[in-house]
Amino acid sequence: MRGEAGLLTDLDALGIPFAAYEHVAVFTVAESDEVNAAIPGAHTKNLFLKDNGGAYWLVTVPGEARVDLKALPAAIDSKRVSFGKADDMERLLGIAPGSVTPLAAINAAPGSITVVLDEGLARAGTVNVHPLRNTATLGLPGATILDLLRHWGHQPVVAPIPVQEAA
Repeated sequence: MRGEAGLLTDLDALGIPFAAYEHVAVFTVAESDEVNAAIPGAHTKNLFLKDNGGAYWLVTVPGEARVDLKALPAAIDSKRVSFGKADDMERLLGIAPGSVTPLAAINAAPGSITVVLDEGLARAGTVNVHPLRNTATLGLPGATILDLLRHWGHQPVVAPIPVQEAA
């Protein structure tokens, strides 16, 4: 596991500029609203999923999105999905719930998990994600997140993530 130190080393070695913000621990999107108000850019939430074929997925969407889990498999070319277990998250990504981020793929063996980035985030100039802990946020372009995933040997998926209509 390369962890946050490995992430920062890669960002430096690859000459990738980013904005870094330290803040109180946040565990949910609701808790992050106050923190996010002071951080410019697109805010995210992440879903750690397992499909009924045994494949693991990490899906990153806009923070306000209510993902339609029934329609999601068709959008990402998967089988029916359910939320993954914390033990599997720790084993595959080296992180705990609350710290989920596409950047945790630095700890994952290529092919062990598929990282999906919502197409709007992939185009965004600044996407805010955790640096493997929930007490900080890094702001990076969506395209840079995809480049990092490829650098670590992953083949990220960019997809229009289906959302539920507001009630």
